[in-house]
Amino acid sequence: MEHVVVGGSLIPPINFGIVEENVYRSGMPNELNFPFIEKLQLATIIYLAPEEPSPAFLAFIDDQSIDMVPLGDEAPSAPWKPTSEDVVLTALEVLLAPHRAPLLIMCNLGRHRTGTVVGCLRKLQRWALTSVFEEYRRYAGAKVRLMNEQFIELFDTDLVSVPKTAPEWL
Repeated sequence: MEHVVVGGSLIPPINFGIVEENVYRSGMPNELNFPFIEKLQLATIIYLAPEEPSPAFLAFIDDQSIDMVPLGDEAPSAPWKPTSEDVVLTALEVLLAPHRAPLLIMCNLGRHRTGTVVGCLRKLQRWALTSVFEEYRRYAGAKVRLMNEQFIELFDTDLVSVPKTAPEWL
């Protein structure tokens, strides 16, 4: 599959960020972002959105041999309802498996579902809650959901099974 690079520039997806070495976050990439994503040489994408990805995106990840882990099968019953604990635990299990890196965590806009998973990772890394919430708010912008912050605050990190070969940044 051939991708067009606009003016020789690589364009990251909305809300793209580096979480840790070989761990990235973003919203849903479009075709303009594919050359940028290709440069990351991803092995895995944790897909947290309930909607089916676009055919172009599915073709791109197939072409790049990227393993997609779909964890957004069920849309929350209300938009303000946080991501489920099971989804976060599964996402963290995938995220902590060294053979899954380089890895991208993504949802529609890279705000709430992605922010909740990254926030729970930060809590697992023993970040101060004020720092966790500052990072969440930076990506959520004016759309901060207090229920997500409460979920992160109350998240029990003892439920996470950390592999013996966990990444160094943990």
